Amino acid sequence: MAIGPKRADIPLIRRTLAVFKVSSVITGIFLLGLVVMMVCRYGFGVDIELGGTSGGLGLTDKDAITGINVSILLLAVHGWLYVLYLACDFVLWRTVRWSFFQFLWIAMGGIIPFLSFYFERRVPRDVNAIIADLEAAA
Repeated sequence: MAIGPKRADIPLIRRTLAVFKVSSVITGIFLLGLVVMMVCRYGFGVDIELGGTSGGLGLTDKDAITGINVSILLLAVHGWLYVLYLACDFVLWRTVRWSFFQFLWIAMGGIIPFLSFYFERRVPRDVNAIIADLEAAA
């Protein structure tokens, strides 16, 4: 039995790759929002608030928030989007049969700012090359 992806896995790989591309961009955007939130919270001691005393979006002391705490929403949404990103990374890793280091490296895209944008371009290039090799071998 050959080690590597199978021709029968190509439709699954393509679907997962499409979801991965979208999830990597969205996860990257929310990660950048999370960085802004962390700078505000731990650098200046304020959280991002929506609909509080300022009426719109504003920075408020975290103990004085009366509206929606956008900082907490950023944390929760980024967390769930990162789970989707990891799931796509796992399926790609399993079907393409990359090394475990490759899985961990791609997983860092949801933790290190701007890295998911790099992977949104790099991973499809690598995966499409693998798919082209599989189709050429048939």
